Amino acid sequence: QVQLVESGGGLVQAGGSLRLSCAASGRTFSRYIMGWFRQAPGKERTFAAAIRWSDGSTYYADSVKGRFTISRDNNKNTVYLQMNSLKPDDTAVYYCAAGGAIWTMTRSANSANYEYWGQGSQVTVSS
Repeated sequence: QVQLVESGGGLVQAGGSLRLSCAASGRTFSRYIMGWFRQAPGKERTFAAAIRWSDGSTYYADSVKGRFTISRDNNKNTVYLQMNSLKPDDTAVYYCAAGGAIWTMTRSANSANYEYWGQGSQVTVSS
């Protein structure tokens, strides 16, 4: 049974940092792309960042580029999202996702291409 478990969310002041973790289990993810999406209250779920597990290629939404960094630890089967210079607009529930048939990094921005999702982790940035 595939499981993606997020952790590391919380409350932080604007300008601060948080690191989200996504522990993956239940299958081999070496050929997968792992993505982070976020959903603010009353808004649609949007793409933040993605990483290809095999070679570490990354892709970012313009809104987080230069502030967020996605990485993975093969030994721990865990993907991270380091979030710096946080803004109130970054407030959202952050979801980790895994997609096994995403052939290009640009396609990683489409949530429909992911088969597995975590339960989400709340990130709140106060002004």
